[in-house]
Amino acid sequence: MNTTSGTDWRDTLRDAADLALAGIVVTVAALPVLTAGAALATGAEAVHLRFAEGRWPALGDLVRIFGRRLLPGAAAVLAVLTAASLLALNVWWLRSGAVPGGGPLLVATYAVGVALTGAVALTVPLLGRGYGYRRALRTAFTRPPLIAAAGAIVLLAALLGTLLPVTAPLLVGYVLLALYALAARDRPLRTV
Repeated sequence: MNTTSGTDWRDTLRDAADLALAGIVVTVAALPVLTAGAALATGAEAVHLRFAEGRWPALGDLVRIFGRRLLPGAAAVLAVLTAASLLALNVWWLRSGAVPGGGPLLVATYAVGVALTGAVALTVPLLGRGYGYRRALRTAFTRPPLIAAAGAIVLLAALLGTLLPVTAPLLVGYVLLALYALAARDRPLRTV
């Protein structure tokens, strides 16, 4: 029996299971850390193909996408880790009193961290559309409201993953879908 939207509940359940599996595969592929960029881009492209074209890519296609994204993704991961380390160092200096500024600068540093998290998160669905890493980041920075929403999605998923660690790999697939849906709401995204 079909629902009013024309989708069978079994299709919804199948998509939910596929997204959970995609999250697990992306998590496993990202374990070596330097492969995280390629893993996320490949997962984002798979989600894009599923929800834009109605099909999941074949395994061979996923391997080719992953291979094509491996080196640029490693560079992107290094850039993100460097920025995160600098922000963490800044927070540590401010909290320890080694740097003057205290509370207001600490709040500003957290705000910058959330904004950068959102910008990086918003690049993921753009990578799924086939953008390169730099183009995706430049395009993401043209959408401040989406950056805030993407940051909120990632922070909520991080909170859920922290509270229920066993669900963390499953959440990755759902975060990819949420980011895809967020980026799809704001069509067309201006490209830079």
